[in-house]
Amino acid sequence: MEGRIDAGFMARALRLAARGLYGASPNPRVGCVIVKDGIVVGEGFHRKAGEPHAEIHALEQAGPAARDAVVYVSLEPCSHHGRTPPCADRLAAAGVGRVVAAMQDPNPLVCGAGLRRLQDAGIAADCGLLEAQARELNPGFVSRMIRGRPWVRLKIAASLDGKTALLNGASRWITGAAARRDGHHWRARSCAVLTGIGTVRDDDPQLTVRAVETFRQPLRVVVDSRLEIAPEARVLQGGALVVTAQAEPARRAVLRERGVEVLALPNGRGKVDLAELMRELARRGINEVLAEGGARLNGALLEAGVVDELVVYLAPRLLGHRARGMADIPELRTLDKGWDLRFADVRQVGADLRLLVRLEARQAVA
Repeated sequence: MEGRIDAGFMARALRLAARGLYGASPNPRVGCVIVKDGIVVGEGFHRKAGEPHAEIHALEQAGPAARDAVVYVSLEPCSHHGRTPPCADRLAAAGVGRVVAAMQDPNPLVCGAGLRRLQDAGIAADCGLLEAQARELNPGFVSRMIRGRPWVRLKIAASLDGKTALLNGASRWITGAAARRDGHHWRARSCAVLTGIGTVRDDDPQLTVRAVETFRQPLRVVVDSRLEIAPEARVLQGGALVVTAQAEPARRAVLRERGVEVLALPNGRGKVDLAELMRELARRGINEVLAEGGARLNGALLEAGVVDELVVYLAPRLLGHRARGMADIPELRTLDKGWDLRFADVRQVGADLRLLVRLEARQAVA
């Protein structure tokens, strides 16, 4: 019985954590529920970096009722001074009786230290309840802390036969309005949206979040090996990061005047080093990257071994074998050289299907 009760309150903490889906980064999404005698006396979630953590919101709501209460939190309470004081110390000072964490914090500055600090204060501290669900809320934060790179998604809109554009480049619109609105959810939860110069030339996209209410916009990143982007491109309006393999000081100066950062990351073959780009984004606190490019960029990201999952919208139409495919990759001679995928979620969005698939093989090549 106690296990089911604990699981129910932790599920509530996870639902609260999900309310920080669009704004908590670069911090993790965390929810907290404080229970006294079977009744919730305080709860909260982390909304935005620099603002109080979930535990602090819950403690303030609980007040004196927090003493001897049980605290359910979706991530181990922090034990270090960052933008805010350690939550483990605040919980101990409040005199809580027990803390149940869904998962250990992968941040090396914490990583078990928060639980030990609570235990040293005489507070029972457990970890691991609904851990898989907690990890699903923070794939980017976990990836950045453990692997030193963000969690990378490819977003692809395609016909049923896997085509993303006609041979002449026309692609608006393969999928319906509902799928396009749904795509803004993935932009909103991402710290950065990545595209290539080909997509900028063909579509002149904004890559901003418009169909979802959010108080922040993701960083827009353009991979442009030869620094060919037009300064008037809509993706650059309001600032962006252009990553190139060229020096081109004159072009760089023009872009800088427009508030655009230019970063040179050559790989020695005249292209952008995509693996190093991901490490650089991680150093900037980027947890999740949504790649919205064409077949060439998709193929390059797959070849670089930095892709974790694909969000594919399939429209009920056929475009034929001459249309452009999902990913431009070298010819495979045997089936075992392909990328093995696992369906994580399949659902209908409007008239289209949305497939969430994760890489099972060659995922950690970078």
